[in-house]
Amino acid sequence: MQLGTGIKKQKPEAPPDQAQVKKARRRRSECIERETKQMYRRAFSETQLLDLLPEGLKEGHSYNFITAGDVDALSYLKMVLREQPLDYMLFSTWCMAGDDVLQIEEWLQQGKIKTCDAYLGEVFPGTYKMEYKKLKEVIPKYGGRIAVFHNHSKIFAGTGVKFQFGIQTSANINTNPRTENGCITIDKGLYEFYKAYFDGIESYVKDVSKTKGNQ
Repeated sequence: MQLGTGIKKQKPEAPPDQAQVKKARRRRSECIERETKQMYRRAFSETQLLDLLPEGLKEGHSYNFITAGDVDALSYLKMVLREQPLDYMLFSTWCMAGDDVLQIEEWLQQGKIKTCDAYLGEVFPGTYKMEYKKLKEVIPKYGGRIAVFHNHSKIFAGTGVKFQFGIQTSANINTNPRTENGCITIDKGLYEFYKAYFDGIESYVKDVSKTKGNQ
């Protein structure tokens, strides 16, 4: 299946009506306070990023990155998957490249991720049509849900046998040459914080939404 690059200039479809917007945005700002050991790293390529943590990810640590080059949000997830397979994962993004959709599908097929929920920006169905079509084929097949709402956050959160984690980045799930920041935090509380928030999101599009709280 030939997918797009995830960087397109099509005019987005008209936004959903305001009643839908208000309902989908009913969960407002939330905050979690935590203590952790901070680590700081710089990388200018995905290969360099993956080599920055030879001792692996540790519970109670946050790993802060400033990057440039071929590094996108999925690069951080690869660091986690080198440590463990995931029983459950959610991701949130404004846009997404076709190759990255196929990469997530491959991880699901291989069992590296068992279930995945996808949270997308409101322009995604109209602007990234091929990527959206493919996600609708892949995500529900493995028990996940897709939610489209007024969203611009870039988040991963998940759980496996070894640890739970949260990832925050400025980057979307598509590679660009700009400087971006990212943070991986190994912490059960942060995972549960994001999981609870996104479980409460109600999608504009109902046909691809499964029951909330798969994991």
